[in-house]
Amino acid sequence: MARFVPAKLSRMNEVLGYISAIVIGFTLGLIGGGGSILTVPALVYIVGISPVLSTAYSLFIVGASALVGSFSYMKKELLHYRTAIVFAIPSFVAVFATRKFIVPAIPTVVFTSGSFTLTKDLTIMVFFAVIMLLASFSMIRSKNEGTRHGAGGKLKFNYPMIMLEGIGVGVLTGLVGAGGGFLIIPALVLLARLPMKMAVGTSLLIIAAKSLIGFTGDIGNQPIDWQFLGIFTTVAMGGIILGSFVSKYFSPLKLKQGFGWFVMIMAVYILGKELLIK
Repeated sequence: MARFVPAKLSRMNEVLGYISAIVIGFTLGLIGGGGSILTVPALVYIVGISPVLSTAYSLFIVGASALVGSFSYMKKELLHYRTAIVFAIPSFVAVFATRKFIVPAIPTVVFTSGSFTLTKDLTIMVFFAVIMLLASFSMIRSKNEGTRHGAGGKLKFNYPMIMLEGIGVGVLTGLVGAGGGFLIIPALVLLARLPMKMAVGTSLLIIAAKSLIGFTGDIGNQPIDWQFLGIFTTVAMGGIILGSFVSKYFSPLKLKQGFGWFVMIMAVYILGKELLIK
């Protein structure tokens, strides 16, 4: 299969793309989430891939990176598998169905009014920017949840709400290709009453499973360049290992809030570029 990268892009663009992969993985390992929100913008604006294909690639990159990141939490016994199953099963179904049926069904031209045309690519990027704004607010307003729920206490589950949250996050993941950790972690803390560190570890496992399953819905629907995808994902995995190592030397709360401001700036940039600069 021929490479998808447009001829007009220089080798430097691809190098910058791989550097962004390190940043994505590093952030995911450092704060347990958030890095995946950068994957689609990096693939679209730096590498030059279409938004629809970028969301597909993002699922694989995020899923594989999150799986690697979850291993350290497994070793520390900071994963709650029962909660992961309850949350993940409806999420699996939702993300696969979204990628297999809903995304292909979105028309190339969604809406036209006068000289304005709302395309499928524009719809995805604007929706993605809105999700980034929501994610940034969530990260900026983060509070230290580490001692809020004792790890030794009995966990109480709100199963219906956990399953509904799983479906919602699955659809969101399928549409924009982001892991949804900024939604999963609060849900696990509030609905499953998990301690913060266990919520982060469990979230990584959920993100890994549902993202990789969602990606299978794109096989056959999208022209996958496995060589590029493999290299980009491997680099991101290296980043997440580095981020997990460095994380013990910094305050996760301060890092998450600082990254939240960065995500907000990125979201505003995307909205401006897609809606104003044409």
